[in-house]
Amino acid sequence: MSDTPESGELLGIPYNFERPSLGRMLSAYWQPGEGMLVEKPFGVGYTLNLANWRSWLVVGLVGALFYQQERGGEETDDEEPVEVLVDE
Repeated sequence: MSDTPESGELLGIPYNFERPSLGRMLSAYWQPGEGMLVEKPFGVGYTLNLANWRSWLVVGLVGALFYQQERGGEETDDEEPVEVLVDE
């Protein structure tokens, strides 16, 4: 195998390509003593810490925006066409 490390930091961004275990995956998303963002258990970057209340605000906001987009994308038959007058 190669001598490259499977975990570490590159330009300040964490990475971890070690084979993930179920315990490590579950404990990565629930860290009560940490901030809103924690290192991903597998891959590159950060993920939300579900033990932090601010993460739940982000999840709720994204859910509300997604719901609004899905609901607002439908056209209704109630709307009448708008007439535009242009003076020349």
